[in-house]
Amino acid sequence: MACGSTKLWNGEATWFCCGSAWGPCSSAGGGACGTCRSSALQAAWPNASKACWDITRPDLCGEDIPRRGCGSVMKVRHDCSGASVCVTVSDCGPRTRGFCSESTCCDGICRTNRVIDLTPAAFSAIGSLSSGTLPVSIFE
Repeated sequence: MACGSTKLWNGEATWFCCGSAWGPCSSAGGGACGTCRSSALQAAWPNASKACWDITRPDLCGEDIPRRGCGSVMKVRHDCSGASVCVTVSDCGPRTRGFCSESTCCDGICRTNRVIDLTPAAFSAIGSLSSGTLPVSIFE
């Protein structure tokens, strides 16, 4: 999987469970794309489809997030540590509208609004699950 270097978006990342059990997750299904697995380097994107957009409504938080569907590849970089991970979009989420104006900061770098959910495997590659959210930049 090739990760790009063109900046797509900034925001908060959090983690979620899907598919086969992994670490803190139990079996939770295959996600909107049917391929989501918590043990894989995958993500949920709030504009993976029109139906997804209607649920997540990032526009209510001032985010005009571009459509990237199932199978799209993104690089997610933790803005403070510089650690990055390549992920494949495999689900719909996060429900951005539920977290408008939420902010996550580290080392003076802050990002607002949850714009990407990472599987535990992907989140663990760039930060600790116990942190809950991370400020990130997303590339394609």
